[in-house]
Amino acid sequence: MTSTAIGKLLTDTVPMVKTLQLEYLETTPERAVLRLPDLPEYRNHVGGPHAGAMFTLAESASGAIVLAAFGDQLNRAVPLPTVGEISFKKLARGVVTATATLGRPVAEVLAELDEGKRPEFPITVEITREDGDVTGVLEIIWTLRPNS
Repeated sequence: MTSTAIGKLLTDTVPMVKTLQLEYLETTPERAVLRLPDLPEYRNHVGGPHAGAMFTLAESASGAIVLAAFGDQLNRAVPLPTVGEISFKKLARGVVTATATLGRPVAEVLAELDEGKRPEFPITVEITREDGDVTGVLEIIWTLRPNS
């Protein structure tokens, strides 16, 4: 599935993605890059993007990787996030970009699924300002729950 197809699918099926007007810049099984536009209705009390918008941006980037890496497995497993922790590092202002990276090889995760296990895999997402400074980091664990 291409970046454009994944972005369209998530925009069409996840109302919050559409509400925040997230932009899908790159999506591969190992990496996804999404951008949150700088709109007044998304800002918090200090003029930057609201924490909820930043979390949704980062979680959506992780979901894009999951679809790129494991979308062909949806007939036998449901992808679910299980734990997500975000750390805010610096004040975010303006447009922010989330870059997600898969923390385990796809083949390793699929081998566990083939064995009948419920594999878990980490995804790390860095949120950056336009100047490149990291404003937040989401550490999220996803699983593939086998269909019964």
